[in-house]
Amino acid sequence: MSQTVAAPTHTLDHEIPEALQAGGDDAPAGSWWARRRGTVLQVAMIVIAVASLVAFRDQLPDFGAIWSAATHAEPGWLVLVVFAEAASMGAFARLQRRLLRIGGLRMSLRRIFAITYAGNALSTTLPAGPAVSVVYTFRQFRRGGASARLATAVILAGGVITTTAYTVIGLLALLAEPSSRGPALMTLAVPAAVLAVLAPVLWHPAARARLAAPFRRPVRAIMAHKKIAPYAAWVLEARDVLRPRARDWGALVLLSVLNWVFDILALFAAARAVGIHVEPHAVTLAYFAAQAAGSVLPLLPGGIGAIESSMAASLVAFGATLAPAGAAVGLYRLVSYWAVVAVGWIAWAALQEGPRLSERTRRRLSSAGQATLAGLGSLACATPYAMQSGVLPAGEPQRP
Repeated sequence: MSQTVAAPTHTLDHEIPEALQAGGDDAPAGSWWARRRGTVLQVAMIVIAVASLVAFRDQLPDFGAIWSAATHAEPGWLVLVVFAEAASMGAFARLQRRLLRIGGLRMSLRRIFAITYAGNALSTTLPAGPAVSVVYTFRQFRRGGASARLATAVILAGGVITTTAYTVIGLLALLAEPSSRGPALMTLAVPAAVLAVLAPVLWHPAARARLAAPFRRPVRAIMAHKKIAPYAAWVLEARDVLRPRARDWGALVLLSVLNWVFDILALFAAARAVGIHVEPHAVTLAYFAAQAAGSVLPLLPGGIGAIESSMAASLVAFGATLAPAGAAVGLYRLVSYWAVVAVGWIAWAALQEGPRLSERTRRRLSSAGQATLAGLGSLACATPYAMQSGVLPAGEPQRP
C-alpha cells in the first residue's frame, strides 16, 4: 500500500466539526472545575465504589470460591475467549478500513488495527474518553491521508452501522428468550404494522412525494437551526463522500455483526470455561444488560464495577451460581477490557503519540507495539470474513 503524507495536525482544527472538537486538547481553558470536572467525578465514583465494597463485604460472594473457579477454568475455552475478543476488535478495524476504501483511501491493516486499539484505550480509560477517542481517530485518519470529510464520514457511518447491528442483535436475543418474547413482539407490532401499510405506498415515487410534502417545511426549519445546521451539513457531506455498492454493504453488515457476535462469544466461552451452561441468547441478554449498566454510569472508566456486577447478576438470574458467574465475568473482563486496553496503549505508543518520551524509549515501544499488533492481526485474520476474502496472516490482505 502506498503511504500518503498527511498534513500537520495543528492545521486541522478548523476542519473538524464542532461535534468532533468536543473533548479535544484544543478546547478553550475555563475555570478549574470546568477543566477538571470529569476527572474529579470519575475519581469520586471510584472512591464510592471501593467504599461500597468495604461496607458491603459481608454480602459479597466468596472471592476464594471465585478465584478457585477461575484458576480451574478449562484452557480450551480460555483460548477461545482470547481469539473471540481479538476477532471482535479485528472486525471493527476492518469495518473502518472498508469505509475508508469506499471513500478512496487505502490504509494498511496494521495501521488501522493500531488506530482501533489506541482509540479504544483512550475511550475507556480517560475522562471524557469517548470524545477524546473520536478526535484522536479523526486526526489519525487525517495523518493516514484521509480528507476531513472522509474522516468524519467514516466515524459517523461506522457508529451508525455498528449501533444498528447492536440493536438488531439485542432484539433477536429478546425474541429468543421465552419470558421476554411476548413484550418484545408487542413492542414491535406497532412499527411493523405501520411499515406493512406504508411499504406498498412508498414503493411509488409520486406517493412518497405526497406523503413527504407536509413535513418538508418543518424539517427545513429544524435543519436550518444554528445549533443543528453544522451537524446536518456534515451528515449530508458524509452521505456524499461514501457511496457503498451492494457488495460493500454486504461486507459492512457482516463486519458490524461479527464485531458484536465475537465479543458475546468471548463472554459465552468464559462462562463455559468455568462450567456455566446457559443458552447463547441468555449470555447475549447478560451482555446487553451489562452494556446498559455501563452506559448509565459513564463516569466509571470502562464501566468498571457497573458492568461486572450487572453481568454477574444476569448470569445468576439465568441459572448460574454466584461464584462461577463472578469467575466468568472476571475472566471475560480480563481479556475484553484490561488486555485490550493494554494493547491499546502499546498501539498508541507505536503510533508515536508520546512526544515527551525519549527517542530510544519511543523506538522500543514502537517496536513492541508493531510486534503485538502484527500478532493480533494474524489472529484476527481467522475470522469468517477474512477467510472468505482470501486474507493470509503472513502478508497484506487482499480485499475484494
